Amino acid sequence: MDGAYDPLDFEFEELRQASPPLTKRRKKLIYLDDLLEDFEKEQKRLNERKSKQKKVKKVLDADEEIDDDTETRLSECVDKCQKEINQINGDEEMPFWGIQVFGSQEKLPQQEYPELKNSVLLQSFMKHEINSLVEVNIEKGEDFLEGLLVDGWLLHLVQKSGCVEKSIAIWTFNLMLYSSKIRLVEAACEFWRSILSLNGKADSSSIKIDWLPGYSDLRRALQSYGFLLGSLSKSSSDIDIVPADSVTAGAPQNIRSWIKCTALCCNIRNANIKVSIQEAEELLVIIISLFLDRQLLGLSMVLHEAVLSLINFFREEEWPDSCKKVAKSLAYRLPCNINCLRVVESIVGVDGRSKQLRSAVAVQFLVTCLGEKLCDAEDILRLLISLNVKDKNCDLFKIYIYLTLVANWLSFDLMLKDKAEIHELWGVFLRNCSCGITITDLRSYASNVRSKAAYLLQGSTSK
Repeated sequence: MDGAYDPLDFEFEELRQASPPLTKRRKKLIYLDDLLEDFEKEQKRLNERKSKQKKVKKVLDADEEIDDDTETRLSECVDKCQKEINQINGDEEMPFWGIQVFGSQEKLPQQEYPELKNSVLLQSFMKHEINSLVEVNIEKGEDFLEGLLVDGWLLHLVQKSGCVEKSIAIWTFNLMLYSSKIRLVEAACEFWRSILSLNGKADSSSIKIDWLPGYSDLRRALQSYGFLLGSLSKSSSDIDIVPADSVTAGAPQNIRSWIKCTALCCNIRNANIKVSIQEAEELLVIIISLFLDRQLLGLSMVLHEAVLSLINFFREEEWPDSCKKVAKSLAYRLPCNINCLRVVESIVGVDGRSKQLRSAVAVQFLVTCLGEKLCDAEDILRLLISLNVKDKNCDLFKIYIYLTLVANWLSFDLMLKDKAEIHELWGVFLRNCSCGITITDLRSYASNVRSKAAYLLQGSTSK
């Protein structure tokens, strides 16, 4: 029985000591006076901070005003010095060339061609057995021919037949000059280039063309484009000068094909194409005038090719007189300012006729600019020598134009190449311009004239 009252094991374990009780800290009492004191201290600190910021801002603003005034005065001083340096050493900026060649354009004619339905080419195709597969409707014959033209099959068909019917020739010619569809224009232009190159050949590849364009057809198209320089009676005083940054109506869409067509018609002198000597002269004047339209800068190569084609149109015995007539017409129609230099420089080429035309155009512009009826080279140069470039009223821009025109005239005139007296007078005029205008001359274009004359003088003495 004693065993029943034996103590349990856990009763012998030592009781765990309990952790000491936490001592509570006595909270400090904050009275209202303490809060007011803290608030006043914080407010005072903020006021002092704002005061310091105002003082710093005031000082910074004063420094910025001083810096702005200094910068303004320095900028004005630099601009003034730069202007004086440009007047002494720099070249005056030349005005831009350019005139309005095209005005308001007429609505291009959209003609119908009922005669195409009766053309032998289309009728023979309709009767051919292949039409059973294609099933061409005669009412849509023009659309079918347009497809043949664009794909090049029309040229193969006329080559095989050996003939270009009148209706086909007129239709493709009008597409080339009046159509608004670029693909048709280009295809028609290529078609005419091919058939004109084959026309009149002695071999079996020759093609007979039942209708060929004439000068009136080319002029009619040009008039519909709004060409403004077409009148023979129109003088240079009637020409509108167009600033380089001006916005105009734009160049005619078909002017490229017109230029190419004109060059094709005059590329090979063909008795079947009715273009007289006078008409070819007029076309050459028109083509050269197109160089003055800044909107046609992208067509420079096409224009150069057309000029060479028209120059080669004339026979040897015809060219000297035609060259003079073309030069006089250009000098009469176009203004004697920076644009005349553009005209002269646009006549490029290494062949003798191109050089002759460039020289003739330069001297005709020179005579027109001087306003004197001079024909002799010595008289022209003596008149230029008599000009006093030191005079404050002397127009140095005109002197610059004279220098450029004379340089082109004498450089490309083979008749004057070996005349020592002419070159001696030319040297005197160059020395007057290069030495008579000092480096301190502040007149407009003074440095341009002096630099141009010095350059030309160096080139003439080295020859």
